Amino acid sequence: MAAEPPAFVRLAAHPLRWALLTALAGGDLRVRELVDRVGEPQNLVSYHLRLLRGGGLVTATRSSFDGRDSYYHLDLGRCAGALAETGAALHPALRTEVPPPGPASVLFLCTGNSARSPIAEALLRRRGAGRVTVTSAGSHPKTALHPGTVRVLGEEFGIDVSGQRPRHLDTVAGHRFDHVITVCDKVREVCPEFPHHPRRRHWSIPEPGSFSETAAELDRRVRYLLPELVVPQQKEVRP
Repeated sequence: MAAEPPAFVRLAAHPLRWALLTALAGGDLRVRELVDRVGEPQNLVSYHLRLLRGGGLVTATRSSFDGRDSYYHLDLGRCAGALAETGAALHPALRTEVPPPGPASVLFLCTGNSARSPIAEALLRRRGAGRVTVTSAGSHPKTALHPGTVRVLGEEFGIDVSGQRPRHLDTVAGHRFDHVITVCDKVREVCPEFPHHPRRRHWSIPEPGSFSETAAELDRRVRYLLPELVVPQQKEVRP
């Protein structure tokens, strides 16, 4: 008797569920945005989202900007583990290789630029190993970084940001970026358009209660962002 496919394959192989996973791989989205992306009725989308949540691949959090809304998030760590198990079930020699990041430029945005976005900036700068140009800014920047930001980056990651100050979004609005990532729900609603059409995505990260948990979540997301930060080089055109 043939063995059943692994649970990840059975769950992800459905065309609509795969479309939802693909949409969420680019960032956190609300139900109505997913409905627009996949072109299916909301009740059908909600049904398949429940299955994905039941399988542990997708989570939902209330918007910190509008509590009536929820953002759905793809757990890439869980997907990575499930894919590894799937490969091992087929053949133990299966391996995947991750390309090095960059060169690419990334902008992280939140409201105050005192916690979430500077943490993401510092972590990506560290993990990008000099191949990623990264900055952060806020729509309503605070006067200084939150002490929790300085502490968690210094104590848990060995990164000193004590001399950094929040930046206003206006100071970077005319710059060229390959990726613009909003890390709070409020700033996503006011984020302007940027020149040169950067790739936009949203990470629905609540305001830190525990700075350690916030930094750990951002670090997970940064690690899975790295393989996407590859800017294709234009090929030389020969006559």
